[in-house]
Order: sequence, then structure tokens, then C-alpha cells
Amino acid sequence: MSTDQNLQSAFAGESQANRKYLAFAHAADAEGLPQIAKVFRAAAQAETVHALAHLRVLGWPKATVKNLQAAMEGENYEFTKMYPQFIEEANRENNKAAATSFGNANQVEEIHYAIYTAALQSASAGKDMPAQGIYVCPVCGNTVLGKAPEKCPICSTPKEKFTTIV
Repeated sequence: MSTDQNLQSAFAGESQANRKYLAFAHAADAEGLPQIAKVFRAAAQAETVHALAHLRVLGWPKATVKNLQAAMEGENYEFTKMYPQFIEEANRENNKAAATSFGNANQVEEIHYAIYTAALQSASAGKDMPAQGIYVCPVCGNTVLGKAPEKCPICSTPKEKFTTIV
């Protein structure tokens, strides 16, 4: 493998470790183990430092327009190819939990693609997007610009549970 491939692999591994350790911290908090949760959050932050260092060596991030194009490419792949295949396989194996998880993500990736498309139009014109609220469903990841819906159209989570992005 080349050094660039190693950097990409290291970036992926460090990124996954970050998310996994944050999930572990949440579990430790739920079990009443706040200091262990802090250890997991510290390690997660360190993994983020590593991931971002590898990404910088790979030449990312670039200018916002290029970053948006790359993000759109990734989202498009996920909702048109990756998740449909994953859903099909999960259904074939009768793994309903996986099919639901993949299905939720698939719907949200298409929403992200649309949001990035709007952002790219603004950035290409040298402008930011209009100021508005942005909300994320904590169950399925649905991302909403403007106002949070009364109930998530993907998973039915109530409005009160949506996270406000600042």
C-alpha cells in the first residue's frame, strides 16, 4: 500500500474510534461511571486530533466549494448505491434492526445531499446560506433547516428531542 492509502486507512480508523469511544462514554455515564466516561471522551478527542492530522496530510480540507463537492459525492454514493445494497442484504438476512438503521440513514443521506446542493449554490456565488435554525433528530439523524418538525417524518421522534445545531 502507498502512504496515501495508509493515511486514508488511518483516518478512517481514528474516525471510527472517536465515534465508538463517545458511545462508550455515553454507556459509562448511563451506568453511573462519570470518570470512566471522561476517560472515553478524552480518548475520543485524542482520536479526533489524530484523524484531523492525517486528513491535513492528505490535503484536506480544501476551499468550501471543493469540500461541498466532495461531501455531495460521498452522500450521493451512500444513498444511491451503498445503503440500497446494505438494505437489500439485511432484508435477505431478515435482519430488521439493520434494515431499519440502514433505511433511516439512507433517507437522511439524500437530505444531506440536498442541503449540500443548496450550500454549494450559495458558496459558488460567494455567499453564505441564509441564517436559519438547523435541527438533527437524535434517533435517525434527520437534518432539518428552518424549524424542527412536530414529529420526525422518518422515525416519528417528537420535536422536543431534536438537537439544535449552533
